Amino acid sequence: MADTNVNGLPPADAASGAAPATEEKENGHPNGDMPKPQKSDTGFASKKKGPEGGFDETPIPRAPPGYTVKFTLHRANNLPLADINTLSADPFVVAQLTTGLPTRHKEDPPLTMRTPTIRQSTDPEWNSEWIVANVPASGFRLKCRIYDEDPADHDDRLGNVHVEVGAINEGWEGIHDQTFPIRKRMVSKRAYALRAMAVCFGKAHHMSGTLNVSVEVLGRTGDENGGRAYTIGPQFWIRHYSPLLGRLLGQKEPNEDGQVSRRTGKQKPEKYNFQSNQMQLRGPVPEAMYHRYVEFKPFVKSMYTAKGVRGFILSKALHHQHARVYNFDAATEFKVLPGPCKEFAQKFLELVHWDQGGRIFTYVLTLDALFRFTETGKEFGIDMLSKHTMHSDVAPYIAFSGEFFIRRLKHKDRKPPDEGGDNAAHPPSDIDGGPPNDDPKKDPAYYELVIDNDSGTYRPNAALLPQLKAFFETNFPGLHIRTLDCQGDAEKMEAMKSEQRERKKQEGQAVVYTQISRSSSMSSSDEEELDRLEREGEMAPRHLRHQVQREAEARVDAMKFHAKEFRPRGKRGGAADQGNAASSSAAAV
Repeated sequence: MADTNVNGLPPADAASGAAPATEEKENGHPNGDMPKPQKSDTGFASKKKGPEGGFDETPIPRAPPGYTVKFTLHRANNLPLADINTLSADPFVVAQLTTGLPTRHKEDPPLTMRTPTIRQSTDPEWNSEWIVANVPASGFRLKCRIYDEDPADHDDRLGNVHVEVGAINEGWEGIHDQTFPIRKRMVSKRAYALRAMAVCFGKAHHMSGTLNVSVEVLGRTGDENGGRAYTIGPQFWIRHYSPLLGRLLGQKEPNEDGQVSRRTGKQKPEKYNFQSNQMQLRGPVPEAMYHRYVEFKPFVKSMYTAKGVRGFILSKALHHQHARVYNFDAATEFKVLPGPCKEFAQKFLELVHWDQGGRIFTYVLTLDALFRFTETGKEFGIDMLSKHTMHSDVAPYIAFSGEFFIRRLKHKDRKPPDEGGDNAAHPPSDIDGGPPNDDPKKDPAYYELVIDNDSGTYRPNAALLPQLKAFFETNFPGLHIRTLDCQGDAEKMEAMKSEQRERKKQEGQAVVYTQISRSSSMSSSDEEELDRLEREGEMAPRHLRHQVQREAEARVDAMKFHAKEFRPRGKRGGAADQGNAASSSAAAV
């Protein structure tokens, strides 16, 4: 495994294309120009010029080490009423940190943090902490956007708070639970109209809201280069659930409700929860792990920049897909942990269902060490313009991407075997007759994460896999990590993934999934799509027109849902039922 320093830099003799030569690049390119993104080399040299994108060797600009700063979002008061039925709101805050540090590229995303959602409250209390390293002495600007969570449609903005500090040092007194007025510019007019009505009728006493914030300097960051700010902690995990239309495979008997189609004799479709996950790992990601989208088609660049009619439509569709897959609602699980620990590794294994079911996952690791992943496979008949683009939320630059799966080891203290299949250390050899009857072992040392760089969207450089391995070993203590090059280890990778797919067929009842064409009902075409998906094992390619049409239908249904909210009713039952149907269409894509 390649050695790395505190910033994750590779040694000077790293493979060509893996990382910049640090001494030469510290003050920019030798010729005075910023280096252009280089073609990703995933293991094989090629004389042909490939498309733009992939591994980018641009170094982090040099700067003196900054300060480690803790931001705390305490509470808000007198927020607007976003829900006419409950005269309340489901508020959360998205904090965005801006500093004077130059970025490697103008497309690099700013640092952001989202608080959990507080249900039905106009005076929420979060006490959410956010620790950021290398905040420069020149100060910062913290922009806090307060939203009302709305799973059926876009979230309504309830106001903004700006915290600007001109300079900081180790002796800076900080900000201690200070109250900031909420700005009403660019907010939901409907929410403030409801607030005004509540004040008029005596249901509320004030029109203007406030947010309480604390900022504390913890000390100087111990990095050699302070050229980038990054999130240290705390670590958190989020589990999202998005309803999809599905059918159990291999179920011979009718279900408990006896719901069998008279037309086909098959079990009727039901709604199943599709799970997506986010985990905030401890930064920083290694400096060399910096990859740009690959322009493998002429329209790709416009999709990431949202330029032109086609690019604007594609970008909007992908952003909407991301919001639907990583949908926040009342069922979303959100928990914070103090840092990388055994419990954090155990939670990761729980989110991926340990080694059960032969699952394979698609993942993206962002530049700020946010790890996003969902299960993937041909049984998921879900329209996706690009899986990795969706996971990254159309981010031009990410740290790494690919696929992974989990293997269970027979002996935790022995070196994991190179091959799967008949090896006694790898299921199903040690688990006969399908899944185990007892609970999985909880010790991460009994499991191995097999992770690769199989992503055509960003094409991560295989020479950086040792750094990826070291990064995950730090964040998931005790878990064995194995990396595979999608080209150099192509045969081994395909054999191991094929084994996972076979295990999935053998273990228990699988489910085939597809999206619902309309949120209001399950049409016969939805059932036919499930029949075809079950029969052929994969989804037929869809035209862009069909994908855009599906997105438009979801927006129309969400508008209908909100229109019904304004009807004077004593109970919310009808609207709530419609909201559940609307959220089904706004499901994982």
